[in-house]
Amino acid sequence: MGDGAFLSKKIATELDRLEAVTNIPSLDNTDRDMAPEHCDIELRDVSFSYGGGHRVIDHVSLKIPEGTTCAIVGPSGSGKTTLCNLIARFWDVQEGQVLLGGCDVKEYTADSLLKNITMVFQNVYLFHDTVENNIRFGNPSATYEQMVEAAKKARCHEFIQALPNGYNTVIGEGGSTLSGGEKQRISIARAILKDAPIVILDEATSSVDPENEHALLAAIRELTRGKTLLSIAHRLTTVRDAQQIVVMDRGRIVQQGTHAQLIGQEGLYRRFWLQRASAIGWSL
Repeated sequence: MGDGAFLSKKIATELDRLEAVTNIPSLDNTDRDMAPEHCDIELRDVSFSYGGGHRVIDHVSLKIPEGTTCAIVGPSGSGKTTLCNLIARFWDVQEGQVLLGGCDVKEYTADSLLKNITMVFQNVYLFHDTVENNIRFGNPSATYEQMVEAAKKARCHEFIQALPNGYNTVIGEGGSTLSGGEKQRISIARAILKDAPIVILDEATSSVDPENEHALLAAIRELTRGKTLLSIAHRLTTVRDAQQIVVMDRGRIVQQGTHAQLIGQEGLYRRFWLQRASAIGWSL
């Protein structure tokens, strides 16, 4: 009886959760597909909070011209990931506007907006399916040759060939049968195959082991070549080479400029840079 009561309560809880998820309103307020004339990204006085709490993004304005690279740095909880999620319209802003190609992202359908954006996350999810189908998820209509070419560019062709059934090898749920670096490179192959003009990297290299680091960085260079790149970054080289660096703290942009401009002034960026440089010099 005790087990039955527990199971009944568990089922009721899960049904409530299912109802809550299915009742989430659609973000689409239009059924008209749009294609941007260009891929400039702009945030105009944007503010956002989760559930009406404190502002995670507080009156942020930012322009990222098409074909340029922008690195976002700042302490944990400063709003970096939320800012990227607002650009991809995973959430809608409460104040201000997010624009792609001069048009508010709310004017796009979800599909027509996300056609233009590829996101590579720190935590990669792969499906319990073949390696080929996991890569094809980026572009289901791609040919086998295009899929393999994407894998080669992502520096994962060799280790895929070494798997028991090559590209037909079924990997575990969540990619559990692969290392972190291997999963990340497959996700990059997927992104390369999609070939969207905007790439958002959310600390994609932060948890990769050193032996996979070189291959992963090469894969990212292939992915981002010729794209508009927005990167939540912690690696010094990624930050230093960006054409624009945005420093966030407590939901606001507190510094903005190039590495040369920011390193020469007192502030959060200079402290960040010196701390990272010092950490790299540590030895055991």
